[in-house]
Amino acid sequence: MRPGDQWYSVEQVADLLGLHVKTVRGYVRDGRLQATRIGKQYRIARADLESFTGRPLDEPHHARPRAEVTSVVQVEAVGRELMDRLSTYLTATVSASHDGRQPRVEIVYDEERAAMKIIILADLDRAADILRLVDAYLNGNS
Repeated sequence: MRPGDQWYSVEQVADLLGLHVKTVRGYVRDGRLQATRIGKQYRIARADLESFTGRPLDEPHHARPRAEVTSVVQVEAVGRELMDRLSTYLTATVSASHDGRQPRVEIVYDEERAAMKIIILADLDRAADILRLVDAYLNGNS
């Protein structure tokens, strides 16, 4: 690593270029993008990235403030059938998002207690949308 250089992870390069992480790793493995291996990870120098793209980099996306939410929603008195429908609805809604910042939703169900937890990992707007969907679904199906 050259002192004074700005270095990026494969994930940061993928984010900057709007590519999938596997695509960037492929470029590194093929030798098309210069990288330094540190342990099990690669680091790419700003100069090498600019050489690869043929243009200077704009302000890195990760340098701008970005907020994400991790939220756990506890739903009580929910039967298996309602949990299945709500789980399918949320999974289908979230998987319909095709951008690079797709939210994640995990469902945990405790049949003995008739309770479910909905775990949401998303940016602020998407988390709010998902919470509104849960609220609308439960209010419309209660």
